[in-house]
Amino acid sequence: MDEPLLPPITFTAADVERLEDECLYQGFFRLERRRLRHRLFEGGWSQEVVREVHLRHDAVGVLLYDPERDQVVLVEQFRAGALDDPESPWKIEIVAGLIEAGEDPATVAHREAREEAGCEIAELIELHTYYPSPGACNERVTLYCGLVDSRGLGGVHGLDEEHEDIRVHVLGFLKAWELLESGRLDNAMCLIAFHWLARERASLRARR
Repeated sequence: MDEPLLPPITFTAADVERLEDECLYQGFFRLERRRLRHRLFEGGWSQEVVREVHLRHDAVGVLLYDPERDQVVLVEQFRAGALDDPESPWKIEIVAGLIEAGEDPATVAHREAREEAGCEIAELIELHTYYPSPGACNERVTLYCGLVDSRGLGGVHGLDEEHEDIRVHVLGFLKAWELLESGRLDNAMCLIAFHWLARERASLRARR
């Protein structure tokens, strides 16, 4: 008999006893201290566990790809979280944005492509939904590939009210892959999306 592809789910949120959620900071993001107990794999309950959890909006990332010209559209901007990066806090990334309450992730992907890259997506392909750091943050990311026409794209974009100063790069896939292998594309969204594109690129180009 073949083994199941995935192990069965052992526990759910019902197997956690939340004792207290304490707000430590509330700004654009929220930081909570959570006291809890949870069931153990070998039976019984854990001792009280205390964890600090960073609460933030869920996010969308979209790798813009032109299969006709085999080009990707990437954006470069300053990132406060990379301020101590040994090379530079300006990062080259895929288009991304936060999901506001009630928004559909696909709608956010189209909006952010327009705002950050001046680009319209012809077809949106959903890749994965994942937690970047579930040990410390509740954020979930929905990742897409957006098929586009890259002709005429470039320049500087972004919203002044969000303090965005975003430079657009249009690169051949092989050049972008060189950047990835050299460590220049060093965030999770880029890495996951590019490895998907490396696998699917030939089939996308064959659809032209």
